[in-house]
This record gives sequence, C-alpha cells and structure tokens, in this order.
Amino acid sequence: MRSLLQDAAERAARYLETLDSRPVFPRRDAIDALARLDHALPDTPTDPAAVLALMDEVASPATTAMAGRRYFGFVIGGSLPASVAANMLSVAWDNATAMRTSSPAGIKLEDIALKWARDLLQLPPESMGAFVTGATMANFTALAAARHAVLEWAGWDLEFDGMFGAPPITVVAGEEVHASVLKGIGMLGLGRNRLIKVPTDDQGRMRADLLPDTIQAPAIVILQAGNVNTGASDPFEQIIPRVKRDGVWVHVDGAFGLWAAASPRLEHLVKGVQLADSWATDAHKWLNVPYDSGIVFTRHPAAHRAAVAQSAAYYMRSDRVGEPAFYEPVDYTPETSRRGRGIDAWAAMLSLGKSGLIDLFERTCDHAQTFAAALKSCGFEIIHEVVLNQVMVRFGDDQHTQKVIQAVQQEGTMWAGSTVWKGRTAMRISVSSWATTADDVERSIDAIIRAAQTI
Repeated sequence: MRSLLQDAAERAARYLETLDSRPVFPRRDAIDALARLDHALPDTPTDPAAVLALMDEVASPATTAMAGRRYFGFVIGGSLPASVAANMLSVAWDNATAMRTSSPAGIKLEDIALKWARDLLQLPPESMGAFVTGATMANFTALAAARHAVLEWAGWDLEFDGMFGAPPITVVAGEEVHASVLKGIGMLGLGRNRLIKVPTDDQGRMRADLLPDTIQAPAIVILQAGNVNTGASDPFEQIIPRVKRDGVWVHVDGAFGLWAAASPRLEHLVKGVQLADSWATDAHKWLNVPYDSGIVFTRHPAAHRAAVAQSAAYYMRSDRVGEPAFYEPVDYTPETSRRGRGIDAWAAMLSLGKSGLIDLFERTCDHAQTFAAALKSCGFEIIHEVVLNQVMVRFGDDQHTQKVIQAVQQEGTMWAGSTVWKGRTAMRISVSSWATTADDVERSIDAIIRAAQTI
C-alpha cells in the first residue's frame, strides 16, 4: 500500500507540475488513445501498480487542465494545494461523514468550515449549514426546507399529509434564473411551468419595479447572487424587504457570487443578501477546493432539518442531537453516504486565512478587468458591465464569434467557452483560479487576439 500511494502521489505531483506545458484542452490523439481502456473485464486480477500506471499514462493526457492557470470555462476554480492534500488524506481515512459516531474528526472539521464560511459570507449567526455535492443540491436542499416551512406556516403538515391537496405554493424568480434552480423546482414538484418569472435588466438583475404587486402566500421568492454570464446580482436591498412577510421564504442562489460578501471591496455588489432565509453556494468554484463541494445555509434550522432528516434504529446518535446548533450531516443533507467535503474546505480556508481568501476573490476580479480592457482596446465588444470575475466578448457577428472561440480552444494556450446572452453569441471568460497570474492573463489575451486576427 505504501509504495502504491507514493507512486500515486508522485504521478499526481508530476501531473500538476506539467500542466503549464500542455494544451488546456487535450489533443485529438490523446482523446483517441482512450480507446485502449475500452476492453472486456479481465478474468484475472491486475496488479494495482499496473492499474495506476495505465490510468496515468493513457487517461492523464486526455484530461482537461481545469486545475491549471489558464482554464477560464464554466466558473471552475483550480484546487488549492492544501485542499488537494487534505482531500488525499481524507480519502485514506475513508470515513463516512453522516454522523459523529462514524467520523468524529471529519464532522468536527466540517463544523469549523461551516462556521468560517458563514462568518466570511456575513450570514446570520443562527444559520445552519451543510456540505452537499454542489449548488444544484444546495438549491434543492434549501428549496426543500422552504417548501416545508411555507406549508407549515399555512397550517399544512407536509411530512404526514404530502403534497396532494396542499395549498399551492407561489414560486417567483428572475428571467435569468439558473438551470440548477429550475431542476430543483422540478424535483420538488413545485412545477417549472408554474414559475412566475420577473423581467431582468441588461445585466441580468431582477427588476424590482416589475415584481408582482402581490405575491400570494405560501410563496418562495428566488434571487441570484452572481449571474453566471455577467456576475451581476439582484438588488437584494430593494427586493427582500418588499416581499418578505408571513408565509414568504426568500432563497438566494449564489453559486459563486455569494463569496463577494467576504471582500470589503466587493461586498456592496451583494448588499442586503443576508436578509434572505436561505443561501446556496459552491466551494469548488471560487473557494477552489476539489470537486465536488457545495454549501447550503438556512436561517431556519428546524425547517431545514424537517425537510431532509433521516433516522433508523441502527443509527447511533449522540445525546446532544436535540440541541438546535448540533450538527449531524445526515439531518441536514439529502445524502446519507457522503464523503467529508468540508475537510477540503477547512484546509483551503485555513491555508489562506481571511486575507488570503479576500486576495483570491479580488485578484481574480482584477484579472477579469484586465481581460475586458485589453480586448476592448483591440476593438472587440465587451457586451456587459464587468463587475465580478466574468467577461463576455464578441468578435463580430455570431458566426465569426463562434469561429474565434473554436480557434482559441483548439490552439491550446487557454480555454474559454461560449454562451448566448440576450440572443447574441459571446465568448465567456470566467477567472476563478487561485493559480492564475498576470502573465497567464497576458498570454491568454495574446492567444485570443491571434485567433481573432487569423479568423
């Protein structure tokens, strides 16, 4: 086991050390070579060292360099060194972190990580948090808590009486609501087609002046911190006090934008977000921990627990489980079998400290501004106000823009994806990695300009 793990560590380190010298997206020959892996399951065992060697030699060259310094797609941050190392050690522990009786250390580290994250995001001290797979499950969990609460406030016992015959729940969101929220609405039986969508402005922010005059309770209002294209956030200070009343729950989808609250320079962009009832965010985006890791927070722990708690005769619980602030992940997450995601986040936050985290958020935003200014100075169109770490740029019409995007992706210096904003195709550059330097940004800008000139 020791030699195998040492071999794995050496291969992992070599992979990370050589990321900068390989194309961000794998070459065609590397992808084609994956066919070597596709064969019938052998009748006899294979030496674990040979398994690892095959994985590294065939699969590693065909991976996308998401952990590298010039990957700017899908709001994905590279993993901080401390979080990678902590992840490797926690995998060796192989502890299921559903209950304290199964992993006292793992859950204690999650406790601390949740407290640190809650304080960084300036959320109410009574808020309960939980680590889940990502923002999709964080949104789902928060909306499940919201569904329970608004029906309870209306006098309906969801767990005993179910959804059949329950008072109808009004769900309100902006036109730019993220697909993960819609997925959660569908899974919870709230009805995607019943969603009331409020128009947004040219930056994707919900227009407070176009909110329905009356929102019929029971109701859930869903807002957004960090539009996935523009980085802009809904005007929380204008909207939340207006809609918040008996029978209404306000949820915020803040997959990456919620972390702006941690920065004195950026917090004005999400001012008032703390007035909501629940929040969803990702740790594997701007916090730069390994996949997969998301966080859900709710202001109402009892509703949160009632919506997803689970019990069985063989569960060994501590006597303290009845205390409001006592955290057993099985009571606050949809999953029972779960890894210790909070361990990675604990290591990431401890390694950087508050100042390092603020620097990470602000520095990536500065890089985004550099991208926008340089590309605009070359005559390319920046189609939104750059306020966070997202940049959208066009290189002429839709067809021409798409060709430039494809050329950049194939050239290999950097990788950025395409998006459609207000009916127009654009390249979307998302600067999210701790490892990105000013030199990486300049190299990437040069690669974009070269591609645009060639096309």
